[in-house]
Amino acid sequence: MNYSYNENTAGKEINKLITLQEAYSYCRNISRHHAKTFYLASLFLPKKQQNPIFAIYALLRTVDDVVDMAEDKLKDGLITSEEISVMLESWKLRLKACYAGNVDNDPIMMAWQDTLKSYAIPIELPLDLMDGVAMDIEFKPFETFEELYVYCYKVAAVVGLMTSEIFGYSDKKALEHAIELGIAMQLTNILRDIGEDVDRGRIYLPLEDLRRFNYSQEEFMQKRINNNFTNLIKFQIERARSYYRSSEKGIPMLERQSRFGVCISSINYGNILSAIEKNNYDVFSKRAYRSFYQKISTIPYVWYRTRVGS
Repeated sequence: MNYSYNENTAGKEINKLITLQEAYSYCRNISRHHAKTFYLASLFLPKKQQNPIFAIYALLRTVDDVVDMAEDKLKDGLITSEEISVMLESWKLRLKACYAGNVDNDPIMMAWQDTLKSYAIPIELPLDLMDGVAMDIEFKPFETFEELYVYCYKVAAVVGLMTSEIFGYSDKKALEHAIELGIAMQLTNILRDIGEDVDRGRIYLPLEDLRRFNYSQEEFMQKRINNNFTNLIKFQIERARSYYRSSEKGIPMLERQSRFGVCISSINYGNILSAIEKNNYDVFSKRAYRSFYQKISTIPYVWYRTRVGS
């Protein structure tokens, strides 16, 4: 029996008792369905590392989906913010029970409990993740980059910290660089999704940066592209790239067998920034992406860099 991911079963206890293998298959399907770049990179990891990575992503994605679906209901007046908080608290209780050795028939929690037998992932990390996702419930614009950084840390950098325990590392400084990679990737997400977020009435870029480039919130919401906007986006791209550059120092600190997957993920994600540039910084009407061919074309370079050049 093999479960396939769908929006209706995500994060819900499945009626029929399932095996651990089926639980991991469920988590894998969530990754394959939602995260093409992440899933491609994970396939280059050793088999023993793939399942735990899928378990981490499945939790991340499912909790995020819970909030996204609840947000839609919140706008329609079908649910209150207090009820959404209760839903998130339910996930926290499930997670705490999992760490205490108690799980129900939930495939994600089953996979997590098995992962914890081999890898020490502090419970504070997934709890931070849930707190970060909760920041989207009643969204407030970020006044400063420091405020945005906290959000990026909670929704992305903690994922880097969790996966680092699975990748293995020789120097704890690798964790600092894992945080940087998480920040870089989330900043990339924000730039890629600007158009969609405006349609939701949101601006994720720091408001202080808009003022710095003399570009108003009104212009942003009107999707107006001018020189000020272009300079604003160039600034954001360089900020993200600076985090990518610094994060590269951590790759040689990872176990050799893990470096390829992390490096190819970093490069392919970072190349989204190049796609934005190729689109002439139009992030309102053109979604920057990398084709499958473009992603796999990086393989020879990454292979040399992580296996021969290191």
